Amino acid sequence: MKKPAADDQVPALSRKEEILAAAASLFRQQGFERTSVREIAQALGMTSGSLFYHFASKEDLLVMIMEEGLRAITRSVQQARDSEAQLPQRLLAMMRRHLAALLGPRLDAMSVLLYEWRSLSPAAQAKVLALRDAYEDLWTQSLQQAADQGCIDADVALVRQTLLGALNWSAQWYKPGGRLDIDTLAQRMFVMLFPRMAVSLPQSLAVA
Repeated sequence: MKKPAADDQVPALSRKEEILAAAASLFRQQGFERTSVREIAQALGMTSGSLFYHFASKEDLLVMIMEEGLRAITRSVQQARDSEAQLPQRLLAMMRRHLAALLGPRLDAMSVLLYEWRSLSPAAQAKVLALRDAYEDLWTQSLQQAADQGCIDADVALVRQTLLGALNWSAQWYKPGGRLDIDTLAQRMFVMLFPRMAVSLPQSLAVA
């Protein structure tokens, strides 16, 4: 049998990445407080001492999971924002990227980010919330433009909270392979949340 070309092979996760993935899965399933370092180590076939070679504490694991998740979704949504000149297409592209980041391979980590930040110490929480605020600023800029054009309510902060709340809640009910793929879900949610802008979309994007 022909050996796969190097470009066809999926890069192996580093040990650090394996630890983060295992911890995110357990934190999502059991909650941060109810998950022990020993359980994380056992899931990887390693000792607790070996895990501490990579991370100083369980909280350090949680912080890195959250920081990496926020940086990844920020990069992706920022690329979408910068790629579209027209406001309706831009916001739709941003919604699509947010959903793809949330519901894709990082689902465990993103769910932990959404629901476990209260488990952080005040200092760690401040670091994570600073990244979250920077991410939300990406949305505020485009939503403010929409408000200035009379396309959405003037209370931009409330619109942003409503939008991100609706997008993030999909992590609780979305099923891959179900009746809606991520692109269709983004389009349908855009039409529901921003009907005045939806009429300006190209027909191919307006209704899935």
